[in-house]
Amino acid sequence: MSTIPKPPLTQGSKQNTALRRLPAVAVWWLIAVCAVLVTVAIEWSSLPANATPGNEWLRDHFVRLHASSADETRIALVDIDEESIVALGRWPWSRERVASIIEHLVANYGVRGVALDLYFSEPADPEGDLRLAVLAEHGPVVMAQVFDYGNTPIRIGQLFGGTPLDNVGVGTSATRTRNNPPNLTTIPLASGYIANHAGLARAAHVGNIGFIPDADGVLRHLPPLTQFEGRVYPTLSRVLFDCCGRPVNAVQRSALPVQSVVNANGFMRVPYRHQLSAFNVSKATDIFNLRTPKEYLEGKLVIVGSSSLNLSDRVATPLSPSTNGFLVHASALSGLLDEQEGIAPRPLPGRWIAVLFSIGVAVLGVLAFPRLSALSNIGILLGASAVWLGLAFYLQPHDDLFAPAGPLYAHLFLLIVAVPLGWQMTQSKSRRLLNTLQQYVAKAVVDQLLLSDLKDPLAPRQLHVTTLIADMEAYTSHVESLPIQDAASLTTAFLECLTAPVLAHGGTLDKYTGDGLVAFWGAPLPQENHADLALDAARQILHNVREFNQRRAALGLRAVRVRIGMETGIAMAGDFGTKARSIYTAVGDSVNVASRLEDIARDYPYDLIIGQGTVSASRSYRFTQLGERFLKGKELPLQLYTLEGLEPRDLADTAKDQA
Repeated sequence: MSTIPKPPLTQGSKQNTALRRLPAVAVWWLIAVCAVLVTVAIEWSSLPANATPGNEWLRDHFVRLHASSADETRIALVDIDEESIVALGRWPWSRERVASIIEHLVANYGVRGVALDLYFSEPADPEGDLRLAVLAEHGPVVMAQVFDYGNTPIRIGQLFGGTPLDNVGVGTSATRTRNNPPNLTTIPLASGYIANHAGLARAAHVGNIGFIPDADGVLRHLPPLTQFEGRVYPTLSRVLFDCCGRPVNAVQRSALPVQSVVNANGFMRVPYRHQLSAFNVSKATDIFNLRTPKEYLEGKLVIVGSSSLNLSDRVATPLSPSTNGFLVHASALSGLLDEQEGIAPRPLPGRWIAVLFSIGVAVLGVLAFPRLSALSNIGILLGASAVWLGLAFYLQPHDDLFAPAGPLYAHLFLLIVAVPLGWQMTQSKSRRLLNTLQQYVAKAVVDQLLLSDLKDPLAPRQLHVTTLIADMEAYTSHVESLPIQDAASLTTAFLECLTAPVLAHGGTLDKYTGDGLVAFWGAPLPQENHADLALDAARQILHNVREFNQRRAALGLRAVRVRIGMETGIAMAGDFGTKARSIYTAVGDSVNVASRLEDIARDYPYDLIIGQGTVSASRSYRFTQLGERFLKGKELPLQLYTLEGLEPRDLADTAKDQA
């Protein structure tokens, strides 16, 4: 006899699943690696940080949340505001007036140093220019010049100051990246400049106030150093810090080099650690008229700039869409002072932390996504994103180079690729399971099974089942003289008589045995009345076979006899087999007894022989005892039964039909 197994490598057995698991796991790990590579690509991209959508947007929000409202007591700002312009006259002011303000700051207010966020490209009043030149040459004054980084070779005024390229990397001219030593490739190259006129060319200190806003127009970075025609020029805040912000002692001075962390393009991120309101701002007219209290300015570093709309010195920053330009230099100077005093946020490897976080989420995805629903997987990614945002918020002041959006893009990749894949695999598994079950189980049972909470309904389990085994008696004698087509038609019609009742009464079709079948009730889902359902099916089978014989008799063909054995008991039901082929079946003593009962039915005038287990489990039928009988493999005789009212068959007539 033959069986009809499931198609290999398509069903839900543990053996087949184990065979399929290797490529499935490989796919999941490949997705995990790709997600991590997304983070790596964003974190170490040679493109500007703002090239990744949302990256700088996140950092800007973090900057605003971190910005302190505590007063910045080391720096003071002098503002040439609208009120000062009204009081002291239209801009540009005479150099006498500018020199007077600087002299007041140094002599009367006792500031440590003054930086001008202003340049004077043309000479003006000679006496005022001379006073300004003397202050710039001998006083703690930093003049300004502007470098341009576009393609226009503009040259206005006389460029001065700077350090030869050969000296770069020593002392205050050093720059560093997070991974590389100082080198010229991290110093941006300028194309032109606007400098002060030649009368101010002997200034002791001069700093660059040029900048390049990001693509979205927000000023987040400054060039700490700039190359131009063989020399390197530092930024304004750096020069003010070097000349006036370091400790006076020479030993301390050399022991405290402050180096800027720059990106791949040679720009440092401006440390906007204070809200704009934290800086002490005095009006230029109040300084000129000595109305500002001395304690507001004494011992501080001062930057002179303008908030006047007429001077057009306003830029967008993470703190505000309209910020006075000299506040940017004040923020940069504040960061240098923080580093010197050891109060700057401790550097942390934000990019590596981002990668490690992405690895953790990717591994979690490999473990969870194939097992959970799509909604649960989305919840995991949302939760991971929320955790990362909290961690990125903490890391933002500690690493100027890391991209907080990196892991979020990895999560987005998992959302787009892994979650749909997990859903598709779940649906595919459900379809395979459904197709498999429909080969065995009635549709009503399949529907009920799909509504159940069983994780793997085909996994082997011990269940209380009723087994029905039916066969055609003397099958060989019926088909041996028939043509192949007629023999096949007989077999198919007979199996239809057996199969339809099994499925109609909620049974599970185990297998065909050539001229018969094996079916059971109570698996894969438990059924309280499985014995009665099996008896219902047996009665219908007997009815179908009688009608089948009537049709055969009308054609002058011999009648066939069906033998049915039935027993109820504990059996192990599930998917059994090998890697190449498996089948959902039930194995156990009650199944063996049903097989023996079907076999010995040839010795009884009844087509249905029932064991004691089914009789005990039935609640709807009455039975007729057939006496005790020893079965193969049993030490004690078993009581046999058939249904009450079942008409006995004349064994002599049966033998005659078979002959």
